[in-house]
Amino acid sequence: MPTPNEKLAASLGVLNNLQSGGRRVFQSSEFSRLHRERLLRNGFLTQVIKGWVISSGPGVRPGDSTPCYASFWEFCARYCEARFDAAWHLSPEQSLLLHADKTVIPARVIVSSPKGSNNKIELPFGTSIYDLKEERAPLASDLAVLNGLRLYSAPAALVRVPESFARRHPLELRVVLASVSDVSEILRPLLEGGRSVVAGRLVGALRRIGRQDDADEILDTMKAAGYDVREKDPFESGQATGPLLATAPPIVRRLRAMWEASRESVLEFFPEPPGLPNDANSYLEFVAAIYRSDAYHSLSIEGYRVSPDLLARVAAGDWNPDKNRQDRESRDALAARGYWQAFQLVKRDIAGIISGTEAADLVSRSHRDWHRELFRPCVEAGLIRTAALAGYRTDAVHLRTSRYIPPRWQAVSDAMAEYFDLLRDEREPSVRAVLGHWLFGYIHPYADGNGRMARFLMNAMLASGGYPWTVIRTGDRSRYLAALDSASIDHDVAPFVRLVAEHVRWSIEQNSAWTQTIDDDATGAST
Repeated sequence: MPTPNEKLAASLGVLNNLQSGGRRVFQSSEFSRLHRERLLRNGFLTQVIKGWVISSGPGVRPGDSTPCYASFWEFCARYCEARFDAAWHLSPEQSLLLHADKTVIPARVIVSSPKGSNNKIELPFGTSIYDLKEERAPLASDLAVLNGLRLYSAPAALVRVPESFARRHPLELRVVLASVSDVSEILRPLLEGGRSVVAGRLVGALRRIGRQDDADEILDTMKAAGYDVREKDPFESGQATGPLLATAPPIVRRLRAMWEASRESVLEFFPEPPGLPNDANSYLEFVAAIYRSDAYHSLSIEGYRVSPDLLARVAAGDWNPDKNRQDRESRDALAARGYWQAFQLVKRDIAGIISGTEAADLVSRSHRDWHRELFRPCVEAGLIRTAALAGYRTDAVHLRTSRYIPPRWQAVSDAMAEYFDLLRDEREPSVRAVLGHWLFGYIHPYADGNGRMARFLMNAMLASGGYPWTVIRTGDRSRYLAALDSASIDHDVAPFVRLVAEHVRWSIEQNSAWTQTIDDDATGAST
C-alpha cells in the first residue's frame, strides 16, 4: 500500500504535468477528486471559486493574497474562454490601462460578451468580474489579444473611454497616446462612429502633449467629413503632459511620465540640499558610524531577525561560517554578512560622489556589485543558486499583500536603462533620491534584495546633495510600505515624499556635524 508521502508525490506529479508552459490556473475537473482534495489539503492548490483552483504552496500564510494576485489575469482569461469561448473582451478603460502597462490588480474587471448575464462573480481579496451582456459585438479589427486577454486595440479604446478617464488616469492616457504612431488609426473609428465630441477631446489631448500636426490632422479630417468638432483639453491644469517618445517601449514611456508627474511633489516637501560637505572625512566617518543602525532597521524591514550582537560580530569580523555551523546555516547571519559587504561598497561609492563624481553614472556601474555582495554569503553557503548573482531577474515577481505587480521580466532591461537615464537627466538631488528609491522598487529588477538596494540607492543620491545618510526605521515599516503602495498603485507619491523628508530633516538636525554616532539606535529602542 502506498505511504502518505507516495500518495502526495503522485498528486504532485499530476499537478506538475498540468503546470507545463507556466500554467497557474486550472478547472477543478482537470484533477480527480482524490488528487484535488489532497493537493488542496496540503496547500499546493487554492480554490478561487467553485470549479476553479490555482497553484499555491504550503508556505503561503493564511490571508496572503500573493497566489491569487499572481494568477489574477490568467484566471480572467481562462475563465472567460471557458464560459464565453472567443466571444468576450475587456472594457475600453481596462484595455487602455493594460496597453499603458499599468500592472495594478483592479478591484473589478468588466467583461463584455453576448453570452454575459449582467452578473458579478466575487473573487478572493475584494476583487470581482462583472460579465456585461453585450448586444452588438465590436468589429474584429477593433480587438487585440495581449497575454491571453481579449481587449480593445489602443486606438479603438481611445475613442471609447469616457471623458473622466483623463482625470482619473492622466498618465495612462498620455502613455497610450504617445504609442499611436499613425493618427489615421484613431481617425477610422472616429469617422465610422461619427464621434465628433470624442474627436474634440483627442484633438485637445494631442495638442497638450505636443503633437500639434496630429491634432490638426484629426480636426481637418473630421471637418472635411462634415462634423463640427469643438476642441477640448481633457487634462487638468498642472498635470505634466510633455511629449513622450513614440518608438520607446511602453515601460520606458511610463517611467518617464511617472517621473515628470511626480517630481514637483518632491520639491514641495523636501528640505533644500545642504551641498557637498567641506569635510569629506567627517561625512564618511558618519556613514561608517551609522552602519549598525542602518543594517538593523533595513534588514528588519525585510523580515530578518538581526540582533545588535550579530551586527557587532559581523562588523568586527567575528562571523565565521567555516568554523561556526550556526553562522553557516543561519539565514539572518548570512543576510547580515551580505549587508555588511554591500554597505562597504556603497560607502566607497559615496566617497566618490561627495568628491564630485557624477552619482548616476557611478551607481549605474556599481549597483550590480552591491547586489552581488548582498547575496554572495548565501551562495557560498549553498543556500541559493549561483545564478542569483547573474544579474536582473528572469521570472515574474509578486509583492506580498500588494495589488501592485512589477513589470514583466522581459521589460526589466529597458526599464533599468531608462531608470538610469532619468537619474542622469535630473539635477535635483532630492528628486533623484526619492523617485530613485520608489521607481527602483517599482521596476523590482532583482528576484530578491530590491528593498535594501532601493535604500542604498536613495542614500547614494542623497549624498550627491550633501544630505546625511538617512535610515528608514522598522517602526515606520507599515507607513513606509503603504506609502510605496500609494505611489505605485494610485500615482500619489506625496505620502512617500513626506515620510522620507521627515527622516532626512531629523538626520540633518541631529547629525549636521557628521560626528555624532547613533549606536544606541541599533537596539531598536527609538523606533
